[in-house]
Amino acid sequence: MKQLTDEELMHKVASGNLDAMRYIFDRYHVRIYNFYYQMIKDVAVCEDLTQNVFLKAIKYKHSYKGGKFVSWIFKIARNLFYDHYQEQKKTQSFEDIDEVTSSIDDSSIEKQEEVNHLMRVLNSLNEKDKELIVMNRIDGIKYEQIAEIIGSNTIAVKTRIHRIVKKLRTNYFETLA
Repeated sequence: MKQLTDEELMHKVASGNLDAMRYIFDRYHVRIYNFYYQMIKDVAVCEDLTQNVFLKAIKYKHSYKGGKFVSWIFKIARNLFYDHYQEQKKTQSFEDIDEVTSSIDDSSIEKQEEVNHLMRVLNSLNEKDKELIVMNRIDGIKYEQIAEIIGSNTIAVKTRIHRIVKKLRTNYFETLA
């Protein structure tokens, strides 16, 4: 079953072969976890949400009608993120950045400061813009698939991501001190 495509595996799951979900899980759990981690930064919440994505995928297996599987599974992940976000009512901090406190040299400190600065600039984006950047630049999801996930068209997604990157670049250098 390892050689089957994601779409073929999901069709097997939809027709009752839940063992096929194990292969899907193996292929996607890290990507989905990383998507959540870039948005939330809370390991326990990210693990719970990642697990819930696969539970929802099994629960709604009959709603998969073909097409790119990655778009379908990330649409579930995105919806769960927004549900979680609404439940938290913006009480959770999205600006927590893990600090490296071990003994490090000056160049490591400078690199860490640059990373921290970049994360602050990224976290200053609104949630929808941040989500697009995380999906495209960090998770490597293609523009076409993002368009399908968010219910838009490819050109609009490309344009929006380009503008967000330009905004990030400007904010990064303007706030660099």
